[in-house]
Amino acid sequence: MTRRPRRERRKDPRDGGVATGFGSVTDGVANLTVKEPGRFFALVLDTFRATFKWPFQWREFIQQAWFIVSVTVVPTALVAIPFGAILSLQIGGLIRQLGAQSFTGATAVVAIVREASPLVTALLIAGAAGSAMCADLGARKIREEIDAMEVLGINPLHRLVVPRMFACAFVGLFLNGLVSVVGIGGGYVFNVMLQGGTPGAYLASFNAAAQLPDLIQAEIKAFVFGITAALVAAYKGLGAKGGPKGVGDAVNQTVVITFMLLFLENFLISALYFQFVPQKGM
Repeated sequence: MTRRPRRERRKDPRDGGVATGFGSVTDGVANLTVKEPGRFFALVLDTFRATFKWPFQWREFIQQAWFIVSVTVVPTALVAIPFGAILSLQIGGLIRQLGAQSFTGATAVVAIVREASPLVTALLIAGAAGSAMCADLGARKIREEIDAMEVLGINPLHRLVVPRMFACAFVGLFLNGLVSVVGIGGGYVFNVMLQGGTPGAYLASFNAAAQLPDLIQAEIKAFVFGITAALVAAYKGLGAKGGPKGVGDAVNQTVVITFMLLFLENFLISALYFQFVPQKGM
């Protein structure tokens, strides 16, 4: 009778213990739920502390703002036109079935000004500007430029991250206004030309539902979303490792994480807005 060979126990080289097969899983969960959020929160605190250091890097701020404008203005306008048109066609058809076609303009306030414009702005900033920002910082990291700056006594957060953060937030304010104007204009054209609506009814219902706090909260959203996109891009870019492949992975993770945080922040800001700002009656 042949004896079966005894299965040897593999030891974990990190602690000398027996490898149970669950170590990598538990380490991954702990890293995802505790370590990564903690490191990101520490970077956020260090960045805001570096914000108040003098002098402010105006040249870097202007260069980054111009770069963000150059890569986001045209896509933002092109996305806003069909967005407003789709909302006008879909919601306008439902309102027409209910016999309230004259209130189509009110949908532009609720859907475009309050929600769509800051989200479209944030997604384009995160997808275009945030990914490029993460790639730039990641390339500097793997070329050891960040380490060289620290050796020379230069704070990378103050020199590189703070100007980019304010550039994203500053440009986001103007892109939000662009999306609002283009989206409302597109909804107006499609409602009047394709759905047989009247310009007077569209404008009257728009004025009946619109109020200044709607625009203010949309601008606040765009500002907060821009800061979030820049901070996530900076965190992933400065933490990139493993060569060009690591930079590519950091860029992909930046876009995904930013999108998740933006939708969470959008829900929280909208909930606070409806709690503290009374809505205008029709």
